[in-house]
Amino acid sequence: MSALTVLYLVLPFPIAFILHDAEEVVVQHRWMLNHKDVLMAKFPKMRKMVMHLSSLTTKSFAIAAIEELVVLLLTTGYVLVDGVYSMQIWSALFMAFSIHLLVHIGQGIAVRGYVPGLVSSILLLPYVFIGMQSIWNSMSIMELALWCLIGVIIMVVNLRFAHWLGMKM
Repeated sequence: MSALTVLYLVLPFPIAFILHDAEEVVVQHRWMLNHKDVLMAKFPKMRKMVMHLSSLTTKSFAIAAIEELVVLLLTTGYVLVDGVYSMQIWSALFMAFSIHLLVHIGQGIAVRGYVPGLVSSILLLPYVFIGMQSIWNSMSIMELALWCLIGVIIMVVNLRFAHWLGMKM
């Protein structure tokens, strides 16, 4: 990974993550409590997830976000020391984060209004576009698909762990 790529993509990633998760932490709990009945009525198959998200306090959500930030900071550090497969691992996490942002935009469309994380997701679209373009130019389509899948798996597993940790503390 070139020094310029590290400067304009890798180092800003934790800042983008903090911006996005700060928005979620600040509004998530109150928003879920105010909208959970409407969400469960409109999306009955999502009842279990809505109940889980409603049960997360601001503190537990913040703890989960901090755990995820630690993973991201460790990955960023690994890129800075030019570790083995560091670019691919970073790309996997970046692609998973990008998908996460698109999910928020999709949620906003589905509920036809604001959802926690929507504003920062929209604001981060140019950064995501530039990052995805850089990743696209550095990997074959098969590598891209593989590392994207790995990133999503890591995100799902770590999200479960982070939420569990947040609920325990």
